[in-house]
Amino acid sequence: MDDTRAHLAANVRRLRESRGLSQQRIAKLSGVPRPTWASLESGSANPTLMVLSRVAAGLQVSIEELIGPPRTAVQLFRAGEIRSRKRGGAQLRALVPEAIPGLDISRMELAPAGQMVGVPHTPGTREYLTCESGRVELIVSGERWELGPADALVFRGDQRHTYRNPDARRPAVAITVVCFAPTS
Repeated sequence: MDDTRAHLAANVRRLRESRGLSQQRIAKLSGVPRPTWASLESGSANPTLMVLSRVAAGLQVSIEELIGPPRTAVQLFRAGEIRSRKRGGAQLRALVPEAIPGLDISRMELAPAGQMVGVPHTPGTREYLTCESGRVELIVSGERWELGPADALVFRGDQRHTYRNPDARRPAVAITVVCFAPTS
């Protein structure tokens, strides 16, 4: 059996079972005959694009997820495997170790009296900032906002903005979520 058929068989079975569905039930939901479904799960099928499309729709996944290498139910990412970068007076670490298109979620630690100049994003981008500890000052288009623990601020990410820790003795920690505007 080639890799694509093996991946398809494993993925179709895993996805169906994870949803608690019988072959009969998913066959009815997807409009794919049950014998065809059984062939898919055994790896003996050579499905048409229409069948793959119906299977993907029935399982509510992309065709790529059906034919790609099976995903594990749980994956551990060790600290050294998670994206991290230093920019200005800030250390940024991804909170979601896998890339999510159009979204960036990071933990920002600002050194005492540290600051980081944000890069204006594409028009329509929204940013969310939540202070976890210390105090975080955000300057957006000339306006200044100061956040304490548990305070949150939403702003247009397509403007000039700077993050700053006003405390010269202690670091400040914040969570940033950037929702990028779709590009055409």
